[in-house]
Amino acid sequence: MLKTTWVLVGTLFFTLSSLAQTLTSPEQFLGYPVGTQFTRHHRIVEYAKAVAAANSAQVKVIPYGETNEGRELNLVVVSSPENMRNLEQIRLNNLRLAGLTKDRMAPQTENAPAILWLSYNVHGNEASSSEAFLLTLYAMANSTQQNVQAWLKNTVVVMDPCINPDGRDRYINWYNSVVGKKFNADPASREHAEPWPGGRSNHYNFDLNRDWAWQTQIETQQRLKKYQEWMPQVHVDYHEQGFNEPYYFAPAAEPFHEVITPWQRQFQELIGKNHAAYFDAKNWLYFTKERFDLLYPSYGDTYPIYNGAIGMTYEQGGIRAGLAILNEDGDTLTLTDRAQHHFTTGLSTLETVSKHQAKLVQSFKQFFDDSRQAQNSVYKTYVFTHKEEAKLLALKKLLDNNGIQSGSLNNKTFSGYNYFSGKEEGFADEGFHLAVTAAQPKGVLARVLLEPKTAVSDSNTYDITAWSAAYAHGIKAYAVKEKLSVGVPAAPAPKASVAANGFGWLIPYNGFHSAQLLSQLLQANIKVRWAEKPFVYNGKTWDRGSLIVLKTSNAPSALEQTRQLCDRLRISPEALSSGWMDKGSDLGSPDIHVLAKAPKVALLTGEGASSLGAGEVWHYFDRILDYPLTLLNANDLGRLDLKNYQVLIIPDGSYRFFSDKSTADKLKDFVRTGGKLIALENAVAQMATSDWGIKMKETKSEANNTEVKKFGDRERDFLDQSIPGAIYKMDLDNTHPLGFGYPNFYHTLKQDDNLYEWLKEGWNVGTLKKDNYITGYAGSKVKAKLKDGLLLGVQSLGRGSVVYFAEDPLFRNFWENGFLLFANAVFLVGQ
Repeated sequence: MLKTTWVLVGTLFFTLSSLAQTLTSPEQFLGYPVGTQFTRHHRIVEYAKAVAAANSAQVKVIPYGETNEGRELNLVVVSSPENMRNLEQIRLNNLRLAGLTKDRMAPQTENAPAILWLSYNVHGNEASSSEAFLLTLYAMANSTQQNVQAWLKNTVVVMDPCINPDGRDRYINWYNSVVGKKFNADPASREHAEPWPGGRSNHYNFDLNRDWAWQTQIETQQRLKKYQEWMPQVHVDYHEQGFNEPYYFAPAAEPFHEVITPWQRQFQELIGKNHAAYFDAKNWLYFTKERFDLLYPSYGDTYPIYNGAIGMTYEQGGIRAGLAILNEDGDTLTLTDRAQHHFTTGLSTLETVSKHQAKLVQSFKQFFDDSRQAQNSVYKTYVFTHKEEAKLLALKKLLDNNGIQSGSLNNKTFSGYNYFSGKEEGFADEGFHLAVTAAQPKGVLARVLLEPKTAVSDSNTYDITAWSAAYAHGIKAYAVKEKLSVGVPAAPAPKASVAANGFGWLIPYNGFHSAQLLSQLLQANIKVRWAEKPFVYNGKTWDRGSLIVLKTSNAPSALEQTRQLCDRLRISPEALSSGWMDKGSDLGSPDIHVLAKAPKVALLTGEGASSLGAGEVWHYFDRILDYPLTLLNANDLGRLDLKNYQVLIIPDGSYRFFSDKSTADKLKDFVRTGGKLIALENAVAQMATSDWGIKMKETKSEANNTEVKKFGDRERDFLDQSIPGAIYKMDLDNTHPLGFGYPNFYHTLKQDDNLYEWLKEGWNVGTLKKDNYITGYAGSKVKAKLKDGLLLGVQSLGRGSVVYFAEDPLFRNFWENGFLLFANAVFLVGQ
């Protein structure tokens, strides 16, 4: 640690006597000391702009977008005056260190400043870090802080004051509406009981700290574009945890992904010891090396690590704390305390980065030099193939968003590990392909996202342990040990626009793009028919689910509208000249079903529903499927008129109405009279405890187990029964409308050990048999249980249907292969 004295909270936390003439402290600007009130997002932005105006030589505000609710998203860059004058050159040189510029200029390593990125308030109700940002910005912009100014001479600091302004303001506005003129520290007070959905998530109730790699949310998409333009050497993600917990900082807990370098591990030790010195001096408690691991690739610590940085999470106790709360130790934890702690680690991080600037820059360059050679990668090339180009284009979008290069192969004669068969096999091209070499600047990230199996060094992990893109997207893939020559990707072939001949269209139903088309056709009031069985027309076989739009019963413009929609979605329809089929059902057959109008769909939200689970469904309809959805409050179910809806979705949650006979009967009446009920995850588990017709599969009792367990082994013993997120292969009945457009299997992300008995009066569409485990951690007892049972089922009840999704087909909206499955449930099942 540098032997200098920098003023911590106390004097710096309030005001300093020696200020630049126009620079004001947060207290002077806001009218209150930081931590005595919550600061709304727009005031944080205004303060950042005021500081930049007062000290333009050292501070710059860079807008990068808006949230769903229209709040500003900005970066604030701070460094020495000299660095700020050369900021663009520093940024470009940093990208050259990683080999990420198109020019061939050699990077400069000597005296190249390190780049430190500080991200605040990704979870809106973990609100202390944006308050700490105010203090940190003031300290860095204040010319009287000579030690801080010295650190900034070789470091550029990029700060995101608030990643999730919508969630933050949702929380703060609620809190201000329930707190009195003085806070109440009693944990039982209502100011510590945030109502549904809480401020943690963004507008769509998504957890933005799980979205870094997948980039499903607009905030993440805009931020990651800027991140790719800077590529820092160090990234810190600020959080809060339960209010009874002390502060957590690096080093992280196991498991570490095996791609993490020795230097990335070592720096965590260095920075942890620096923080510890400051916390010890203040008698502040902390812990390290526990709970928060480095595996799942879409966190604010791991994603930067897989992009060459040292990524770290800092966690302050404070969730539910409001302005102050009495913790279990009998101490009153205040927002002022929480802001102080985050402020302290912020300046301590800057100090450590400045001290190790040369090593950080050199190791950053070495990371990408090794990546371009695919060092330590068993597989050198990943090749994906599918008969539908749209599937590969969706995967390519994910790769492009992460700066991962992809292309095509000239030589397709090779062998590799087939993800679907689990065997080494020769490549079989299914029509279209996409190849990714591990020997590229983003090769490490590519490996982490694409490899077939993730090595898990310690099973006690904080999140899912499997996410391979081949399974998440439902695309056959080969992991190849040799380096194949990957060329420039071929431009998507233009789809020939087919002229209508006046009778109708045949449209393939073979991917989510087909469901998107169906959604748009129905909203355009175009009647759509679909085939229950395969048939042959003009010598070509059309599979189950194929869509048919006829001139019959439609407006004169319907065929041209259909053609335009097909063109937009890159779907090739075939013009019909007759209703006579070569083989199979003619178009007037009872096996050809009619969707005459768009179903009205409702989603239960509010108390009882998982906010994240409901958010996935909401975002899916609103931003992905682009189909209208009505959000209903679950507590109002007893007095709602469900006759207005054809489909009712019950997301993951824990609902009181399942144990209320009158409300449960109302739901059954909804189904009996022609409604469709779609239940997900724990909603299915609750239905299994009553008389809906689905039952949880029971496991054999361990009553005869005489093994004496040790208290010290309790955590490890628990792991035998845990499954934080592993991939399993389901057998799928693709003759049922729920399975249309799929092969006879589906890869699901299993996050619990729930398994259901076969439906005696219904369709067992998705089932687990033996030898179904693919990858990810699953405890030995879980593996033994997960066989010979139901995960996806459909049950008829009167004139309606119940669809059971024991697993989440829309998981974080990155499990793209489930999108069609859910659309099938909405549009096709029960028709």
